Amino acid sequence: MANALELDHTVINVRFAMDRAAPMFEALGFTLTPRGYHSLGSINHLMMFGTDYFELIGLPVGTDTDRPDISESPDGINGLVFKTADVDETFAHLKTLDMDGAAPHAFSRPVKLADGEFPAKFRTVTARPGTFPGGRVYFCEHGTPELVWRPEWQSHRNQATAMSDFVVASTTPEAEATRFSQLTHGQLSSVGDGHFEIALAKSRITVLSVDRYGERFGALASAMADRPSIFGALTFTTTSLAGVRAIAEALPASMPSTIEDNRVVIRVSDFDSVLEFVE
Repeated sequence: MANALELDHTVINVRFAMDRAAPMFEALGFTLTPRGYHSLGSINHLMMFGTDYFELIGLPVGTDTDRPDISESPDGINGLVFKTADVDETFAHLKTLDMDGAAPHAFSRPVKLADGEFPAKFRTVTARPGTFPGGRVYFCEHGTPELVWRPEWQSHRNQATAMSDFVVASTTPEAEATRFSQLTHGQLSSVGDGHFEIALAKSRITVLSVDRYGERFGALASAMADRPSIFGALTFTTTSLAGVRAIAEALPASMPSTIEDNRVVIRVSDFDSVLEFVE
């Protein structure tokens, strides 16, 4: 059996509100990279960890860029991205699973460093829209990883070091978990009624029934809003849960939190996103 895939990054869609979103995530204790400008017309900020990262994606105000995957998608967690060394090989794998969408494509964004400006290069391929109805699931081949994973961007006030869990809420959790397992080569486990986990190389995907999702996140959970599936939460590992507690206690009412002995959960209400921090 092939090895389980490794998480590359996750994405929160902020559409045309990047100027409002960036300071909110800084208030959560993340170090944001300088704003990036993709050759595809989108803009972003990254929050870098050791081998994965967390991305805010949006569009410039007033743009006529044709990116319906951003402009027509709701705010919130809408991207789950895996590493690949060869997107063409990955595209072939998607075809064997009958999950293939558009062919791979390439893009770039300039990165300004002390010694000049250099193009960060990427190739991506996406699973067919609708295969995973919670959002976009795709693969990223990094042509210039040295321009992305840089030490000056990998330390955070909240002491987050990695993403350990990607939580999906689904009306058909077993079927959706099975598709994720097929896609990622990850071992599928049934943890309990309506609770499935797929083991990735360094993290996991948790697929929960709507009831189990509500039990885990309570009043901070995102609403299904008649959707069959949502990307319901991101879990970050931190070396200082006490530090995250202090950050959570100082947040405005638009970012309510639940503080427990073994975790802190924060809801970024403006962007319909649930973030969980664990040690």
